[in-house]
Amino acid sequence: MTEITDVPSSLPAAVERFVLHWGDLGGQWGVNRSVAQIHALLYLSDRPLTAEDIAGMLGIARSNVSNSLRELLGWNLIRRVPVMGERRDHFAAETDLWEMVTRIAAGRKEREIDPAIAALRACVAEADADPALGAVAKRRLRAMLDFTEAMERWYGQMLNVPRGTLAKLIRLGGRIVKFLPAKTE
Repeated sequence: MTEITDVPSSLPAAVERFVLHWGDLGGQWGVNRSVAQIHALLYLSDRPLTAEDIAGMLGIARSNVSNSLRELLGWNLIRRVPVMGERRDHFAAETDLWEMVTRIAAGRKEREIDPAIAALRACVAEADADPALGAVAKRRLRAMLDFTEAMERWYGQMLNVPRGTLAKLIRLGGRIVKFLPAKTE
């Protein structure tokens, strides 16, 4: 058993709602619900928390908290924080939203996009060398590889755009299209 469900919540209603919602979103993104809930709790916390604090506040088994903290440390979304006079580890979340999103994107790229590009490159090379494979399959594999590599290049370029400029681009949204040359397809 990894969850304790009969613990009354001592969290303010808005915090509890956010923790539960972030946990549900985590599940939709392929992240364990407990990991996402712990991240949400640490993100909103005004002080570093111990694993015991987290387990008590969320009603999650201590072993589950430990595993979840390890995963969050691996994503570089939380850090250990020394507390004077305390031997137990305390944890705090990254609270800069731009930095948090950048770290999540980097982790997803490393775990998902990089292996996908490597696999697509191998598939395209194999397809190009196979005279029995039809032109449609070869063209579609190449198109998928080209698109994925273009998105990877764009990602790399966006990492070099200053935050303020990137924020302005995001606020511009679809209006930025009027600054681009007319479509010539």
